[in-house]
Amino acid sequence: MGEQKVSSLVTGGGASAGPPLGPALGPLGVNIMEVIKAINDKTKDFEGMKVPVTVIVDTDTKKYEIEIGIPSAAALIMKEAGIQKGSGTSGTEWVGDVTIDSIIKVANTKLEKSYASSLKSVAKTIIGTCVALGVKVEGKTPKEITAEINEGKWDEKLQ
Repeated sequence: MGEQKVSSLVTGGGASAGPPLGPALGPLGVNIMEVIKAINDKTKDFEGMKVPVTVIVDTDTKKYEIEIGIPSAAALIMKEAGIQKGSGTSGTEWVGDVTIDSIIKVANTKLEKSYASSLKSVAKTIIGTCVALGVKVEGKTPKEITAEINEGKWDEKLQ
């Protein structure tokens, strides 16, 4: 038979043997609880966030690998800002504020998986996400902080 892949979005640190994973893994003959525990160990840093996960099972040997994706930029920003959901009215209502260091942390998480050439360009994309969520950066609107980045004000941090 060879290899079977099961992909799903799970809540970081909170995957369970119920649907969608349990029923999909069951027929493949792996120890479901063992796989779930491994997924939760690997995703605990993304607690409460939706994380893309793929379990690759060798149906002959019953060995498996787990690949963990990166939560969306929006999910990472909300975690940094300590908010559950973004503003319903982006650009007019602000529901959170993050530091430039939080932006850099999220940008670094994303940089590995992105095609961008520099941390600066990824940071600007992340700040764009802040607009949609209604999150300020260093107490400034995303537009103001992007202008500062373009002027080079944050260069020492965005290497």
